[in-house]
Amino acid sequence: MSDRTTSRVNDPNWASDPLERLQTALQCAEELVFEWHLATDEILWSGGAKTTLKIDDVSTIATGAGYANYLDPEGVAMRARAAQQSPVSDKPYTAEYQFFYEDGRSCWLEERGICITAADGRPERVVGLIKVITNRKRLEERLTYLASFDELTGHLNRSRLRGSLEAALTDAHKTQTSLAYLVAGIDDLAVINETYGFDIADEVIAQTGKVLQECLRNDDIIGRSAGNKFGLILPKTNERQMMEMAEWVRSNVRGSVFRTKAGAVSATISVGGVLLPIGGHSSQEAMAHGEEALEDAKSSGRDAFKVYRSSPQRNSLRRRTAAIADQVVSALNDRRLVLAYQPIVCARTGNVMQNECLLRLMAPDGSIMVAGDFIPVAEQLGLVRLVDQRVLELAVETLRAHPQMELALNVSGMTATDPSWLGAFVSNIRSNRDVADRLTLELTETVAIHDIESSARFVASLRDLGCKVAIDDFGAGYTSFRNLQMLDVDMVKIDGSFVRGLTDNKDNQLFVRTLVDLAANFNLDTVAEWVATEEDADLLRSYGVDYFQGFLYGKPEINPAWLTKVTHAVPANASKVS
Repeated sequence: MSDRTTSRVNDPNWASDPLERLQTALQCAEELVFEWHLATDEILWSGGAKTTLKIDDVSTIATGAGYANYLDPEGVAMRARAAQQSPVSDKPYTAEYQFFYEDGRSCWLEERGICITAADGRPERVVGLIKVITNRKRLEERLTYLASFDELTGHLNRSRLRGSLEAALTDAHKTQTSLAYLVAGIDDLAVINETYGFDIADEVIAQTGKVLQECLRNDDIIGRSAGNKFGLILPKTNERQMMEMAEWVRSNVRGSVFRTKAGAVSATISVGGVLLPIGGHSSQEAMAHGEEALEDAKSSGRDAFKVYRSSPQRNSLRRRTAAIADQVVSALNDRRLVLAYQPIVCARTGNVMQNECLLRLMAPDGSIMVAGDFIPVAEQLGLVRLVDQRVLELAVETLRAHPQMELALNVSGMTATDPSWLGAFVSNIRSNRDVADRLTLELTETVAIHDIESSARFVASLRDLGCKVAIDDFGAGYTSFRNLQMLDVDMVKIDGSFVRGLTDNKDNQLFVRTLVDLAANFNLDTVAEWVATEEDADLLRSYGVDYFQGFLYGKPEINPAWLTKVTHAVPANASKVS
């Protein structure tokens, strides 16, 4: 606020002048009131025009013609059309246009006014309000830009890329020509992220996009389809030309050195291609098939190219995956995920120490699906966190109903590596702390060592709540006993593949005996899985194994005798999916 304005605000005479107060408020809001007398072309302005419009001499905008000199022709025409419509519609008008300052810069103005007519019906004067809307206009322009373009690369975003591909497919059908769609993915971008940081990875993405753009023909289209992936639409292209373009873009990226803030960085891309329309009849189908081809290319190594080929086996697998996903969602909603319980017994006495909870899906017809048939699909489609939540609900429910029982349950690999879910899991245990000391959580060995520090924090949180923790399938991975000591678990479960047929396998005997001896040195209990014969049990007992689990001591049962003595109630907080 200027000194002059401040002095007016402090002047008691000003406080009683509504016009002065109004003019000061308008000036602070970068708004101007004007009255334009059409017969004389004279414009009267409220105070502040010089400051708001950055004009040295206000007399230069004292007429309509003078004001028009600061607008471009489009702005003049827009303003005139709007004003002319006002007396016809008998309503105020609105116009937005650019105003050019005397130093060459510009701002955006919004003009709202009404044309007042004389007694004979002719337009006499225009009274209105002008407001500076530059910030709003720039925000609108930015949002409009982002609705179509990727901010990092400047290429089309995924939505616009898909629309362009749909239009190209429509044109190909009309002209009876073929086109190609390539998906180019930067190889091992995660390594660049870890080595240099995400900002450098962004520089590599942007520069890769620039190289790809420079490889394209005039009619070709590029867009960013995902984080490290670009989609290339190549109209009027046959399969040979598609393969040549794929080699051309790979060669150019391979031969480029990207200059970044961290220094010179090189990269390669893998490319998947699909010839259209035979490889897909819609943009959605084409993009999905391009992604499949890219995955095939990446599976064969860096800097590779694969063309999409329709595969009956793949299509069948996709249909089966979709069907299983539907079954999982339906089972979650209908409370048809159930637990089967398999006893874990003391090796010396044969008494049941606890039961492991094994997940089962009960179909509407009563048939049972074991976890191995649907958990991989649930993990692939991101449903496994909901499944694990339901398993925990069921286990807690069972522990409350049977105070004498102890249970063990598995945490899936995807869930165990998700920090946000682990936090929610620990919170759930904390709210059921009264049963926590009868609960053992099992982490598979490969999951536990994936991020040893995060796993150690998770294990510590569980143990602080009173839970016990076991490493499942021990021996199948590469865990050292130093890692076990860092994890501070209570027991290890020897992978059943080393236990089955142990009596007849000398190599497995040496391996199991060594595991048991080392576990004893670390004061860890051992559980042998898949124990099926008395001979194997006797041998394991001689090694000092503490507990047995396997068909010799009991198969998994959904309704064991001890469970059916009490009827379960579905917990009130059981989650539902749609």
